[in-house]
Amino acid sequence: MLYITIQELEAAINYWRNQSPARGDELSLCAEASALAKAYALMIIQGSQRIPLDVLDESARIAIQKFIKNTQNS
Repeated sequence: MLYITIQELEAAINYWRNQSPARGDELSLCAEASALAKAYALMIIQGSQRIPLDVLDESARIAIQKFIKNTQNS
């Protein structure tokens, strides 16, 4: 089973925020950062340091996979 740490999740959120900064008066997050934010918040509340990738919903899994792919090519 593959896991993602809270540090990796935070890095992915920051990556997506840098790629597509928040917009509008309400400073809405881009779709990728928003998809990852729920898992990040739950990890903080639960005091988790890592979670299995398969517990992420589809949009969060896609966002983290794209993050990994894009940062490995850099």
